[in-house]
Amino acid sequence: MKKAFLILEDGTVFAGQAIGADKEVISEIVFNTTMAGYTEVFTDPSYAGQSVCMTYPLIGNYGVCLDDMESERIWLDGVIVRELSEVASNFRCDMSLEEFLVKYEIPGVAGIDTRKLTRILREKGTMNGCITTNENYNLDELIKRMKAYTTKGVVEKVSCKEKYEVKGARDLSDNGPVSGSAVFNADNYKADLAGDHSKREKKPSLVRQLNGVKADGTHLKVALLDVGAKYNIANSLAARGCDVTVYPYNTTAEEILAGSPDGIMLSNGPGDPKDCESVIKEVKKLYDSNVPIFAICLGHQLMALATGTDTHKLKYGHRGGNHPVKELATGKVYISSQNHGYVVDTDKLDPKVATPAYINVNDGTNEGLRYTGKNIYTVQFHPEASAGPQDTGTLFDSFIHMMIDGEFR
Repeated sequence: MKKAFLILEDGTVFAGQAIGADKEVISEIVFNTTMAGYTEVFTDPSYAGQSVCMTYPLIGNYGVCLDDMESERIWLDGVIVRELSEVASNFRCDMSLEEFLVKYEIPGVAGIDTRKLTRILREKGTMNGCITTNENYNLDELIKRMKAYTTKGVVEKVSCKEKYEVKGARDLSDNGPVSGSAVFNADNYKADLAGDHSKREKKPSLVRQLNGVKADGTHLKVALLDVGAKYNIANSLAARGCDVTVYPYNTTAEEILAGSPDGIMLSNGPGDPKDCESVIKEVKKLYDSNVPIFAICLGHQLMALATGTDTHKLKYGHRGGNHPVKELATGKVYISSQNHGYVVDTDKLDPKVATPAYINVNDGTNEGLRYTGKNIYTVQFHPEASAGPQDTGTLFDSFIHMMIDGEFR
């Protein structure tokens, strides 16, 4: 197997074996503590501009099931693992992880001490790095290039290019998207883009009630602003009976509101929220519209910036499926899926604008806001999971209650 190297901007060098595509890439190096769900992690648009170290030592043993993809492709720049399984054993497996990486031209390195790498990132903070198969690399030249690297323009890169619709389920056995592990089906997605919901493969819904249906029998309409949306955000709403229209990141507030949505969702996404200046301006208009809004991850940060609150970068971020968050109103603790490197500052949060709703149990950082006098609720974690626990999936039901009767419960 060909040699590969992971080189950090502090000069640390790890030698291992090349996996995936044979190419060199410079990106931000982060780690994810999820034990399973690597397909969902690798196809999460929030990882654009980053190479991900999986802390669990064996990756790839169940292969890749295309139904588990959270977007149309792999978005991360590189993969770092301790051991890549040579055998993929799973009745749902469509291809091996190695084949998956090659298909989307993603390089990686295996056989390195991922525990040591994780400790470096935890103690020194997230830093840039390079994955290369060039044994004659120039370290000084690489360090200059790595230090100059920034993750700019990633939201534009990952957002959909034109709006599309995901029709909601019409009954509990309908062929709408489902909430659960099998949340993406390639043929279903193509059928959605073509506007032909009838071609969807029939799958039972895991949601026990279609609470996205109004008293008059019509279905709630949700506008989803895609700043890097995972499929399961739209699917979680559609499984509950909501009709979802997904809009590109640069859609104006006027166009979104012209569709007369019952509610608006702001999605997850990659990069520094402060780079999204034009999006923040439109989000402020949506805030002023009085339409109920639910925001996740990057969307949570954009709403905070739009209303005068600040954000900052964490030392090494929260990425994994085992992060405890505390709901301040009840004292309940939930285990959540997370993937973010930035958080909302609450030190100078104006209570007339918003109040904290959740905090991270591990480090006390903000995990959610409830906006004062508005039907707006935002969270930093991922209630749609994929991968990760579904403890907070009921927040989609709360959003539906907010759209129907104006109460988030």
